[in-house]
Amino acid sequence: MTKTFKPLTSLPEWRTLEAHYRKVDGMQLRKLFAEDPKRGERLAVPAVGMYFDYSKHKITDETVRLLVKLAEAAGLRASAEAMFRGEKINTTEKRAVLHTALRAAKGATIMVDGENVVPAVHAVLDKMALLANKVRDGKWIGHTGKPIKNIVNIGIGGSDLGPVMAYEALRHYSHRGLTFRFVSNVDGSDFAEAVQDLNPKETLFIVASKTFTTQETMTNANTAKEWALRILKDPEAIAKHFVAVSTNADAVAKFGIDTANMFGFWDWVGGRYSMCSAIGLSTMIAIGPENFQEMLKGFRAMDEHFRTAPFEKNLPVLMGLLGLWYNNFFGAQTIAVLPYCQFLKRFPAYLQQLTMESNGKRVTIDGTAINYQTGPIYWGEPGTNGQHSFYQLIHQGTKLIPCDFIAFSKPLDRLGRHHDLLMANVFAQAEALAFGKAEQELRKEGVSDELVPHKTFKGNRPSTTILMDELTPAALGKLVALYEHSVFTQGAIWRVNPFDQWGVELGKVLAGKIAPELEAKTEPELAHDSSTNALIRRYRKNRA
Repeated sequence: MTKTFKPLTSLPEWRTLEAHYRKVDGMQLRKLFAEDPKRGERLAVPAVGMYFDYSKHKITDETVRLLVKLAEAAGLRASAEAMFRGEKINTTEKRAVLHTALRAAKGATIMVDGENVVPAVHAVLDKMALLANKVRDGKWIGHTGKPIKNIVNIGIGGSDLGPVMAYEALRHYSHRGLTFRFVSNVDGSDFAEAVQDLNPKETLFIVASKTFTTQETMTNANTAKEWALRILKDPEAIAKHFVAVSTNADAVAKFGIDTANMFGFWDWVGGRYSMCSAIGLSTMIAIGPENFQEMLKGFRAMDEHFRTAPFEKNLPVLMGLLGLWYNNFFGAQTIAVLPYCQFLKRFPAYLQQLTMESNGKRVTIDGTAINYQTGPIYWGEPGTNGQHSFYQLIHQGTKLIPCDFIAFSKPLDRLGRHHDLLMANVFAQAEALAFGKAEQELRKEGVSDELVPHKTFKGNRPSTTILMDELTPAALGKLVALYEHSVFTQGAIWRVNPFDQWGVELGKVLAGKIAPELEAKTEPELAHDSSTNALIRRYRKNRA
């Protein structure tokens, strides 16, 4: 039976926060720092290899205390424990939520329906390692006797965003003798460009689809099969040039893939939480099983921190509460994620699915319509590129946009003074957002009255700075898990289910109806709205 809740906004803890917000809404970060010289050190938490500086937020100690009270009143600790125990907290799909089991230590015990799932997880990881080493060592031989040199991952959503983000993030650690490409969009140009310069005789495709029926993925997979067979000719060649990440053995075998090269995962792994599973096969081939295990250790370290640290020192909880503070009380609609690391260029795109598909919900777990804002919009670009793009709006625009700055003390590529300049920009941007530049300062510098309004920075723009030593596989694991558990924190308080995604289903169903109408040889009888009917007819006419 689904649990019912009192309205979140009726909780005393919520109402206390509303009253507190009215008191602190006008407070200035300049004043807060001036009154508390130690604020920058006091409102920072070093934990799990991260330095989490949240001092440049529009908060006081009382704000943090009240936000923690809200988390406690919402039962966050009990919800987290239920997840870690393997309870079926994905109530609409009646599933456990155990992405944490994907990185559990080998001797751990996590029960789902009376079975310890950890041995099965490690069996898949071991099987992945065998294939990864075989490809990396040049021992996976294609149909014509040539070793595999190209790996193309075909997936969509979490089956693409996780692998491509991880590959780009950890490219420094990758096997440079191998080429990696990623295909997700059903737009044929995505596939065509990915294989443009590849030789089918040296190419291995990873087809990632749990059901092996995902429309976009299977369309691309079948195109890949046709592409390969144009050169390889023999249908038996498919078994040497395709592997599957799936649970549908019959469909995999029918496609021509040897089911011995099928890597399974479980219904308690959501797509956007799956990069530690067999979905990460391309990542393991790229960086090697040892580095993949280091990444899992990083995930595991943050899992343990989230599970055990007190809320006021708990990095994912603090991150989630700060996001909720701006979303629900200040009316901020977006959060900018700004990694000052070119390797993390796909990290904001990865977070878009993780955060917005998880918490973009309009009803609570019990089906009640929500009367408060849920998931904010996540977006961003790596610095310093973003500074020459959208930072103007963040600094002087009319919208409040909290920012997450992510940076590393040690560069992976040491080139002259590049890294010091990069880091100078991280610290300068966070400082400028917080403190701005006042009119009187500009006048002292001799700026004309005409230009003063244009050059004034009001400041008081909130940001978190996450500083780590170096972008290692373990560091990436910690960073991803930080955001995973932050999403969970917010979902638990907002009382939504972060692990379903019914909102994407309707479009898929309608596309399934429209596609035959677009492809029909004779004019179809259309029964859509007048706009959709007109668009279909115009498309058919223009295409012809």
